[in-house]
Amino acid sequence: MSVAAEKLEQRTTAAQDLTVLSRLVGARSRFQTQRALWGYVFALPWILGLLVFWGGPIVASFYFAFTEYAVIGAPKWIGLANYTKAFTADDLFWSSLGRTFTFAAVYVPVAVGGALILAVMLNQKLQGTNFYRTIFFVPHLLPAVALAVVWSFLLDPRLGPINEFLRTIGIAKPPAWLASRDSALYSVTMINIWAAMGGNTMLIFLAGLQGVPTELYEAAEMDGANAWVKFRHVTLPLLTPTIFFNVVLAVIGALKVFTTAWVATAGGPSYATWFFALHIYSQAFKYFRLGYGSALAWVLVVILLFFTYIQVAYSRRWVHYEGK
Repeated sequence: MSVAAEKLEQRTTAAQDLTVLSRLVGARSRFQTQRALWGYVFALPWILGLLVFWGGPIVASFYFAFTEYAVIGAPKWIGLANYTKAFTADDLFWSSLGRTFTFAAVYVPVAVGGALILAVMLNQKLQGTNFYRTIFFVPHLLPAVALAVVWSFLLDPRLGPINEFLRTIGIAKPPAWLASRDSALYSVTMINIWAAMGGNTMLIFLAGLQGVPTELYEAAEMDGANAWVKFRHVTLPLLTPTIFFNVVLAVIGALKVFTTAWVATAGGPSYATWFFALHIYSQAFKYFRLGYGSALAWVLVVILLFFTYIQVAYSRRWVHYEGK
């Protein structure tokens, strides 16, 4: 066979190999495309539900915020009048907003800090740890409405078991708790802190703690570090991403606080627990001022975005990610 014939045969074989390879690549590409399409088909019900029940109301509320809309009748465009009313003519706007900030200022550090301490305690390798983890988490599985009802009974100033106990130990006039304007706000705050400490916040901290390499603790012990030094210089730095995540969620949850106050006190007494979310709900669904209620809701959205942005921007100074 001549050299030219050998080269021709090699080129033919190479061309055939390329053809087979291109067919395989094409078949694999078609398979991946079909697989992706089937994925979209299976996800379609969820996507449609998201658009209809989440995206739709968001767009509608944004439009209603610039209208006067009372359910009965068509929305009437009034521009920025709802926002002007909120900032200049609604006394409950500023008081409910300030009350919400007060609640958040107490709730966020205590709930997050308490959940961290609880998670550290439950992360110890001791007998019965799993049992205690379950005990602390079980209340979080109950509906928030049920917890509010139970706490309303426990804190009842006349018949509640807490005040009955206080009387038996010599306190003749125990606090009125939820029934007093002076103590209602802090009572609601206490209930929410109790619910948050043993819930998802604690579980997230537990997951973060279990991700800390044991080699670092062993190295610290070899250097003579005690429990506090290990926590301060090993646990906390590696846990800062988890702390940051929980703080962001806690701030968002605090600014949206609603259920406990609505069920336990209905915003009272004398508006002592009238939070901003209650004000939104009342305007939109009690007085059917959907336009004004939508405007208040978008004010809350802007506040949430602002605080989230501040936290993300500031996190670069204290959050330490692994490998950076």
